[in-house]
Amino acid sequence: MKNILVSDIMTRELVTVSPDSNLLECANKMVRNRVSNVVIVDKEKLVGLISQRDILWALIKKSHNDLEKIKAIDISPKKIAIISPSNTIREVIEKMNRLKFERLPVVHKNKLVGFITARDILNVHPEFYPEIEEFAKIKEESEKLNRIKKAEGKGREGICEECGHEGILFKIDGRMICESCRDEI
Repeated sequence: MKNILVSDIMTRELVTVSPDSNLLECANKMVRNRVSNVVIVDKEKLVGLISQRDILWALIKKSHNDLEKIKAIDISPKKIAIISPSNTIREVIEKMNRLKFERLPVVHKNKLVGFITARDILNVHPEFYPEIEEFAKIKEESEKLNRIKKAEGKGREGICEECGHEGILFKIDGRMICESCRDEI
């Protein structure tokens, strides 16, 4: 297990686009290839990543623009975490946990050579499932805390005293109730 390297299990065939590709082209490639992201490459050099989430963000935030007018490189994250093919699986898991990423591009001598995902690791070593599951729990708890912070002006998260459903609660007449029950009152 300690001897397994990223290069042993990484995906070598990547779905790539050029920096000039527009978001509609990226979305089409994702659908055709059944992948959740595409890699932006210029002369075999990694210059960016576009995920489904990035395209959805563009649709919501820039809905007045046509997806054909927005270039992939314009919404790609500027800093990209990478891993070397000579890193061990343990090092990949530690980096994924630390950065809260589920996938990392593999770069060797400034050249994109592959991609490694949590799924790649689990396919080879299912015993890592507890560690990756822990990563998922940490990510979920982090998202919950963010939702709670956003909702602090509204209420707190918990179980509604009226209907028993979990959600953001509001104190009404001394009881903690959800938004649906509050609207019915």
